[in-house]
Amino acid sequence: MIKNKQFALIYRAIAFIIASAGFLTMFGMTPGEFSLGIMMFYTMQSNLMGIVLLGLLIVKTIRDLRENKTGHPGYYPQLEMVVSVILFITFLVYWVMLAPRTFTMATDFDLWSFGNLAVHGFTPLLVLFDYILFSPPGHLRYRDIYYTAIYPLVYVLFTSIAGLLGYVYYISPVDELPVRFPYFFFDFDRIGALSFVFILALVVSFLLIGHIFYFFDKRRKRKRRRRSKC
Repeated sequence: MIKNKQFALIYRAIAFIIASAGFLTMFGMTPGEFSLGIMMFYTMQSNLMGIVLLGLLIVKTIRDLRENKTGHPGYYPQLEMVVSVILFITFLVYWVMLAPRTFTMATDFDLWSFGNLAVHGFTPLLVLFDYILFSPPGHLRYRDIYYTAIYPLVYVLFTSIAGLLGYVYYISPVDELPVRFPYFFFDFDRIGALSFVFILALVVSFLLIGHIFYFFDKRRKRKRRRRSKC
């Protein structure tokens, strides 16, 4: 764990700028491209969570520096763990399941554009590394693992209801039919009941990664105790 708050502030400021720039780029910064509809995608919502978290961490770090407070620059370890898991799933699902299918939230697919790399790569990893570098060990509780599954389940429920009520993301170029669900793995129109298998697998993935974070935290705590005894 790094305790240097000046370094933490610089890191977080850079991460915030990159995350915000990527988010706004995907949002559409040129006239005629701006659309709130893109916020229906999990990627954009999870990235917004990461930006808000980084903003909170920046404000707290600046306050501590102004007041000359000592101690570590990790302030919200439980919240940061949950957001890190949510964003890591964004990273994992995109590069494993979506990118090979040339999935895009916009009209054109550009895998290596800054915006796409930022929301699906840079921001998830920057938030994850912030947690690893600055969060104090020993603050996670076992029940925190299950908090990681709350937002994904709410998201699936919300987007499923919206789709069933007629919300349309775009018209499929393959069959020229409306796409009512954001991702192929819970597109009830096209894969039916198989969607529930994918949803269950994703929930298990959240809980599995949450357990990894939890046991990593406990391991760091044990190492810290051993060092303090030496």
